[in-house]
Amino acid sequence: MLSTLDLVIETERLRLVATAEEYAESIFREFKAEITWYMGPRPPERIEETLTFVSEARKKMEGGTEFQATVLLKATGGFLGQAGLHHIERDTPELGIWIKKSAHGNAYGREAVTDLARWAFTNLDVRYLIYPVDRENTPSRKIPEWLGGTVEAEYRFPNQSGRPLDLLVYHIYPSVTP
Repeated sequence: MLSTLDLVIETERLRLVATAEEYAESIFREFKAEITWYMGPRPPERIEETLTFVSEARKKMEGGTEFQATVLLKATGGFLGQAGLHHIERDTPELGIWIKKSAHGNAYGREAVTDLARWAFTNLDVRYLIYPVDRENTPSRKIPEWLGGTVEAEYRFPNQSGRPLDLLVYHIYPSVTP
């Protein structure tokens, strides 16, 4: 199995590093209701919930089933958000991203997901990547569409806060990724 605990992915402006306890306070502070509106998880109420998330993510990374990355600005080391490549033991891993509100509009999400996809297609046995996104989340929908993704499924379910999500499931293939 491939442990991703030591994995670092660098892009032109970003550095994606394995999520660790040192980033828990930033995750807790920035992962608020406004960010989770279109997502499955609910925002944590206590820092202990974030610490549990970090601990569980590190176990999954050690076990080779995911890469849960903290997204940092390469120039300053400033915290931007979280990106994930989940179920990497499968031939259809799932991508995910969130960027803190104050950093929206800079295409950091697209940059992070693009390089996560490149890494997956280069280093894993992947048929395609899955990218689920709420139909109403236009900025996030632009990411898989920019990567050449196509909508292959749709479904509804309530997120952990009870809000119904209307998900589009994009498939991103290696042959169309920029």
